[in-house]
Amino acid sequence: MRFKTFIMLLSLAAMACGVLVATAQEPNDEVRGAFISSRPKTMNANAAARRRRTRPTNTTSASAKNANTAAPNPTRLNEKKSAVVNEAAKALGLGYTLFMRGTNGRSIRVEPTREFRNGDSVRLALEPNTDGYLYVFHTEGDGDPEMIYPDPRLDGGENWIEAHVPVEVPSSEETDERLRWFTFYGNPGVERLYVVVTREPLPIVPTGNDLVGYCATNKGKCPWRPSTEMWAQIRTATRAEVKAVAAKSFGQPQSEKEQIATTRGLGLDQSAPEPSVIRMNVATNAPLLVTVLDLIHK
Repeated sequence: MRFKTFIMLLSLAAMACGVLVATAQEPNDEVRGAFISSRPKTMNANAAARRRRTRPTNTTSASAKNANTAAPNPTRLNEKKSAVVNEAAKALGLGYTLFMRGTNGRSIRVEPTREFRNGDSVRLALEPNTDGYLYVFHTEGDGDPEMIYPDPRLDGGENWIEAHVPVEVPSSEETDERLRWFTFYGNPGVERLYVVVTREPLPIVPTGNDLVGYCATNKGKCPWRPSTEMWAQIRTATRAEVKAVAAKSFGQPQSEKEQIATTRGLGLDQSAPEPSVIRMNVATNAPLLVTVLDLIHK
């Protein structure tokens, strides 16, 4: 009897160890760890005002040009080269959280698969793991896609994004309060969003001053719509192999850190809440990551 009991305990212990090993090797934990660990350790919460979202330029100051005439420092060159190589080798990742406007006006985390009713209002918070460019396209039913981000009303139509600096779609900083949320109304249907994160700007897509000018002179054609060929390429990219992990923080309000990071253009640190969903390309050299969200209107 004791021997049988010992065997049973040993079997249970082996099963427990197997579960632990399986958990330790869970790819979802790998995705979560890679994403969160690439956040800064601390956030500069003392920043007074929001930084304008502008893409980097290739212009160099006179002092920098003069400095470049000096003999190159091999150590610095190697460090810079290593940083560029490491950044290029990082798989594109995106964390997103769907917030719903609560009865008290606060933003509450909700499941993306939730069914929404007339009068419900939602907002999407997007957090990339690398610097790059962001595009958001919207389709309804069998309708043609239209680009809802970048927005000519915000940051001069720019769409440059920085690693772990959250972007809201639509923005809570819209001057018109009615435009700060997606509000469901009318007939039921599916509102589909395509969130595209790229390393380099998409060709032919107007951004910045080009987008502002386009919408100013083509009011009947704004939002801008992609060509059939371009849209086919984006749809093809949705079939790329991706790892994903979901959190279980639904029902919690948006944290103060998230609000500060969004309104001041700061990077979320490692102690901030993780996104509701994190998706990451398997291929480290993939030039873009496409995430599709279906918002179900009942």
